[in-house]
Amino acid sequence: MATLFNVFSAFGLSSSAGLNAYLPLLMVALAARYTHLVSLNKPWDVMTNGWVIAALVVLLLIEVTVDKIPAVDTANDIIQTVGRPTAGAILFASNSGVVGEVQPVLACIAGLLIAGTVHTAKSVARPAITASTGGTGNWAVSIAEDILAFIGVVLSILLPAVMAVLLVIFALLFTWWWTHRSVKAVVA
Repeated sequence: MATLFNVFSAFGLSSSAGLNAYLPLLMVALAARYTHLVSLNKPWDVMTNGWVIAALVVLLLIEVTVDKIPAVDTANDIIQTVGRPTAGAILFASNSGVVGEVQPVLACIAGLLIAGTVHTAKSVARPAITASTGGTGNWAVSIAEDILAFIGVVLSILLPAVMAVLLVIFALLFTWWWTHRSVKAVVA
């Protein structure tokens, strides 16, 4: 049962990384270093190193700042096309027990795909938000994404089964929306 919760947690953490690459990495590193809520196996335990945590803080501050600025956020999304899926792969693979039970390459691929899918949705939606609000809505949407990423990490660590249910509900709602959107486009 613990392994199943680890997988649920890995899915939630990878999803959060698709919104913000460094917030989930930093929160997992801090939880592993200062609590017993997260246990990182080797070689992922290097994330608890003080220098790594400091680097994650700096990267998080940069990402949180540039993601609020119109046009700069688009450039950041292009750069993060590598960063967010990589963070998702690290989070999926580093989750305690997952690598021991799941082939490491498959774990990394799963994390890449999950974070990459969320990142792609964010990257596609953001220019539309910029265009429709003249850039004035970017900071609010970015703050909402940061809050969702934070909540996703907390739920993934503390209540992974709840996070799994929320991810399934979100996937079903997104599929329903996409299907109806596509049907309307064909009819029009």
